[in-house]
Amino acid sequence: MKKADALPFAAIAAILAIAGMVTLAGSDNSDSIGGIPVFALCAVIAFTVQWVVFVPSFLARTEHYFDLTGSATYITVAAVAVIATGSWEPRSLVIAALIGAWALRLGSFLFLRVRRSGGDRRFDVMKTHFPSFLLTWTLQGLWVLLTASAGIAAITTKSPEPVQWVAFVGIGVWLAGFAIEVIADAQKSTFKKDPANEGHFITSGLWAWSRHPNYFGEIVLWTGIAIIAIPVLSGWQWLTLVSPVFVFVLLTRISGIPTLDRRAERRWGDDPDYQQYRRRTPVLVPRPPR
Repeated sequence: MKKADALPFAAIAAILAIAGMVTLAGSDNSDSIGGIPVFALCAVIAFTVQWVVFVPSFLARTEHYFDLTGSATYITVAAVAVIATGSWEPRSLVIAALIGAWALRLGSFLFLRVRRSGGDRRFDVMKTHFPSFLLTWTLQGLWVLLTASAGIAAITTKSPEPVQWVAFVGIGVWLAGFAIEVIADAQKSTFKKDPANEGHFITSGLWAWSRHPNYFGEIVLWTGIAIIAIPVLSGWQWLTLVSPVFVFVLLTRISGIPTLDRRAERRWGDDPDYQQYRRRTPVLVPRPPR
């Protein structure tokens, strides 16, 4: 096997090992159906959906349905968790609704963006290479499982608790993060639609407060989900609180900010205005412009 093929398959094995550990932790005190913990069932669904859609996507050499599939998987996993456990208590319904609202909004936004632009440059090479493209879809399965893990653990728990003040704090945090993400995305979309801004970078609105306000909003909203889940977590389920930590690491160290910053440096690295914008604007956490 060529090294270019072996590395993606090794990464896939590592991803599945991590997913297995998270599944074991989340399944502790999870309700069961047919002897199978519902949390584990949701984990299997998270990866199966990716692999099923990967096949026609690779054959067609297209990434158009990648983001839409990820969002649909969140909605599916949350719905299965509620239905399979028969858990219609308020906390479960709130968590499922918040996950669904975020996934529906972000998935449709990213799908329409890819359709308008004709593609996603990140996939230009990997969509023609089976192991690399499969790795990307498998990583999306892990993304779904890890980010939703605290919420799914709370929905599937055998020990539900009445909704109290902690849940309302979590809802407030989620609403703040969701609003920031939606407003930031809308501001950038409006900026890009103006022909006068062709070739320029956005420095207005929330983007004057942070270079990546949409990512800050996403980290905050998943923190809100984790807060809502906290009162019903027990045993190994506490490990599912890795959810917002994973989102933070993914967006700030792996795929989000590093990728966009490298691209921006290539385009505007010699532009004094861009360098000044970088110096005066926080990378992530918003701060009033100076």
